[in-house]
Amino acid sequence: MSVCKYDTIIIGAGAAGLMCAALTGQRSKSVLLLDHSKKLAEKIRISGGGRCNFTNINATPENYLSSSPKFCISALSRYTPRHFTELLDKYQIGYHEKTLGQLFCNNNAQDIINLLDFLNTEANVKRSQGVIVESIDKTMFGFRLNTSIGVFDCETLVIATGGLAVPQIGATGFGYEVAKQFGIGLIKPEPALVPLALSANELHYLAPLSGTSFFSNVSINKTSFQENTLITHRGLSGPAILQISSYWNGNDQVIIDLLPQCNIIEEINNNKSSNKTLENFLSAYFSVRLAKSISEMTQINKQVCQLSKIELTKLSDFIHGFALKPSGTLGFKKAEVTKGGVDCKELSSKSMMANKIDGLFFIGEVVDVTGWLGGYNFQWAWSSAFIAAHSV
Repeated sequence: MSVCKYDTIIIGAGAAGLMCAALTGQRSKSVLLLDHSKKLAEKIRISGGGRCNFTNINATPENYLSSSPKFCISALSRYTPRHFTELLDKYQIGYHEKTLGQLFCNNNAQDIINLLDFLNTEANVKRSQGVIVESIDKTMFGFRLNTSIGVFDCETLVIATGGLAVPQIGATGFGYEVAKQFGIGLIKPEPALVPLALSANELHYLAPLSGTSFFSNVSINKTSFQENTLITHRGLSGPAILQISSYWNGNDQVIIDLLPQCNIIEEINNNKSSNKTLENFLSAYFSVRLAKSISEMTQINKQVCQLSKIELTKLSDFIHGFALKPSGTLGFKKAEVTKGGVDCKELSSKSMMANKIDGLFFIGEVVDVTGWLGGYNFQWAWSSAFIAAHSV
């Protein structure tokens, strides 16, 4: 049996895998990068509306969820957003900031894919796509992989296979199966940064507003986000909802302030002599459809000058504390990332290597570190890949 040997084999040619392979190859290591998909880095290609929100200049450990909150500190401090933008500057890839520190390519996501591909070529990384890894065995000298293209030995093995989000472009639970095989614990994988579904009863009132978007403050307990909310035919979406979805435990109420930028009682009191109907008055703050629905759902449609204190309180409670209890999420098909994964307690925060299995590393989304919406998850991919590449 012919066996090809490499210093390091990386499974998964997404953001984390490509970055780790390039950096490892730059250290004069022989590297083989394998992926089951025939297309390179599809998740990068479709991200950010095709422009790839590749990092966030505000990324700190506080922007990440994990059962081990301090785990990501080491990686994020050693490879920062500035390190990645300096890489783009070096290769003259244009980018710009949108809102809240989000950085996007000026051209499109292919620029990032092309750069990572080039870096791998320059570092003499051998890459094979459309490969099935049939088995992985621990050996005296490292690992042996039986694959659809042959048998490979390596001293160190890096799992960068991502999570379960967006299965339509090839996401699988392969990385979790590897962890289980080697007795490494998992935190239950769940959809994150995902639209929330509503019950038929709540949709009865909200479905007619499908397509309506508004600036909001969305909260669960003490966690809140101020961004747009979008009402859909199945429930709620938009940046604020995607953000808060990562904190939803399946039972929590979601509280939405429909008008966080001002106090509706103060606005009405400042116009208490107005003869406008409430619906017309609210249309200055909301879309016509939403203003009409607020009036209908609160059953208040008097002239502003006729509103009682009780009605004002009722209206304020509704607008600033609109409470909904989601019936679920729209699942992994609509999720941007996976929450949960390989338990951080099983890994070294300084190297990403498994504590129990010498030479076995896990990086990127397969690990129980989940970033906010807005480039944070790509930054985790770059940072975790960096520290693994300098440890293999």
